[in-house]
Amino acid sequence: MSDSQSRSPISSSSSSSATDQNVSRSQRSGDGGQTLASGSSRHWRDIFWLAVFMLHMVLLGFGLTVLGLNRFQKKDRLNIDKYAAGITEHHEGLTEDYWPMYAVAGGVGTALGCAWLLLLGSRANQMMKFTVHILTTYLAVISVLCFWGEQFFWGVVFAIGAALQFLYIISVIDRLPFTMLVLQKSVKMVWSLPEVMRVAYAFMFVMLLWMGLWSFGAAGVVASSLGESGCWWLLVVLSVSLFWTGAVLCNTVHVIVSGMVFLVLIHGGREASSIPPNSLIKSLQYAVTTSFGSICYGSLFTAAIRTLRWEIRGVRSKIGNNECLLCCVDFLFHLVETLVRFFNKYAYVQIAVYGKSFNHSARDAWELFQSTGVEALVAYDCSGAVLLMGTLMGGLVTGTCTGVWTWFESRDRVSMVGSTAMLMGMVLVGLAMVVVESAVTSIYICYAEDPLLIHRWDAEFFNQMSEMLHQRLQHRSARAREVLTHTRLDGHSA
Repeated sequence: MSDSQSRSPISSSSSSSATDQNVSRSQRSGDGGQTLASGSSRHWRDIFWLAVFMLHMVLLGFGLTVLGLNRFQKKDRLNIDKYAAGITEHHEGLTEDYWPMYAVAGGVGTALGCAWLLLLGSRANQMMKFTVHILTTYLAVISVLCFWGEQFFWGVVFAIGAALQFLYIISVIDRLPFTMLVLQKSVKMVWSLPEVMRVAYAFMFVMLLWMGLWSFGAAGVVASSLGESGCWWLLVVLSVSLFWTGAVLCNTVHVIVSGMVFLVLIHGGREASSIPPNSLIKSLQYAVTTSFGSICYGSLFTAAIRTLRWEIRGVRSKIGNNECLLCCVDFLFHLVETLVRFFNKYAYVQIAVYGKSFNHSARDAWELFQSTGVEALVAYDCSGAVLLMGTLMGGLVTGTCTGVWTWFESRDRVSMVGSTAMLMGMVLVGLAMVVVESAVTSIYICYAEDPLLIHRWDAEFFNQMSEMLHQRLQHRSARAREVLTHTRLDGHSA
């Protein structure tokens, strides 16, 4: 243990300051447990975004009902086609022609999500490795099928996706062993909390109910007499709404699970008698009341920003000495890093524990990482990207199953139904994946708050994290010295 602590870059150079840091972090950790346990200090946060989300749900629910009913068993039942007279075309479809296809999408997505949760304890590591290696091939195969079916746009999209996936895996191949270690330990943590698995199942059921209404409206759009461009515009709007709704539910699960994992680490284990009673109920209560506005706000931006950050980091690490390209990528990198400071997934742990607003939570989490050096470890870890690959794989399988059926029933609508079914699958599988991601974020926050929390939970894992952090900080120092040397040499030569 003493060797591990001496290697840990979180500790200061002097023993007295290191002790002070550990004491202060332990105090903050204890305060975190108390804050999560008591609701007296909780205040409603980001109420504006809560109101926006709820208004969006009400208006969208009404719109989906109208769109679905207008083509249910009878064309233009509500006589609303006249309002789009300039862009309509003759189409014989009805809502019930396409709604069963979306039912298949919901069934396949739910089956994949439930299978992931059921196999989490025994086959999670193998499934994640399989996903990482098979996703590129699957994207390439789908691209070929799209070209064969004369869906040239989607063929190009999936071909580009396969190329980007291949390049990303090549750029981070050396990080995958540590990433798999973190994911394995996170699975171990989640598997010891069967109650959070039930929360994931419950939210998956809630999402499935909403998708029943969403797909009813989407089927009405696909069956409508609007022109192809009109249908696509409406489907894009509905897809953005479904993405936001799915992200909100996923991040609600994230907050609930993060609160439970944080409590387990703070109190030294699942069986500790000091864990407050009804912790899961309280965590659920905070997530769907006082903190729900913060979840709605963060769900709008975090997924897109972190995906862009992964791609830029992968490209940046493989550029080499091309100074012009490096300059352009560095500009994008620093821009995205600024956004990450205010929109990152680690904010949800702070929201769960302290009940802060989203931006406040994101900023505090990032400053904690930077002040302790843990940011170097977080940047090296690719667990979020690996879980996203699993989510994409689930969406692709769902879209493929639905698309194949649509191909035999209505070829001119296969891209519409297939793409939206893919999004449904991604949302449902994402609700299963997020339980592991929640454990990952909580582990990193606890490691930054007080490394001894991780040591008490799993001493071997603590040693591995400390050693890797030591290596990453040494690597950064070496790169900084190299850049400084090049700058001095350039100055002398000028």
